Amino acid sequence: MMPEHQLADLLLPRSRWLAVAESCTGGLLAHRITNVPGSSRYFDRGLVTYSNRAKMELLGVPAALLERHGAVSAEVAAAMVEGLCRAAGVAAGVAVTGIAGPGGGSEAKPVGLVYLAVQVDGELAVARHQFAGSRLEIKNRTADEALRLLVRRLRAGETMLA
Repeated sequence: MMPEHQLADLLLPRSRWLAVAESCTGGLLAHRITNVPGSSRYFDRGLVTYSNRAKMELLGVPAALLERHGAVSAEVAAAMVEGLCRAAGVAAGVAVTGIAGPGGGSEAKPVGLVYLAVQVDGELAVARHQFAGSRLEIKNRTADEALRLLVRRLRAGETMLA
């Protein structure tokens, strides 16, 4: 089963709301989520915060954090999802930031480097991935892994409540 369908199975019966903040995927994550029938009953919003300015204005990511660590970092991914959940007032959020390529990479931060951050009921998880492939392949892999991480975190929360 595709992770967006697993997500629906976890969120629909519990009346939980989800929001996403995307950079390198440019709306693909929200697209995947909203392709599932009934997603309007758990998907609140999706923000494409491609620029640093958007990350600061819409998500409250501090300029100093962006300057110190760069937009593609665990620290910024965490700040993105925390700001998203606070602004949207949702229990679950996911944020992605990375370098989809083919340009824009460096030795320290190569093309395909992505950070995913998920927050569920105030609990934060951040993951780092290095994907290979074309721009579209990197975007698709990022969306897949973001959805899988969110599903795992939601399932872990269920276990703690049981």
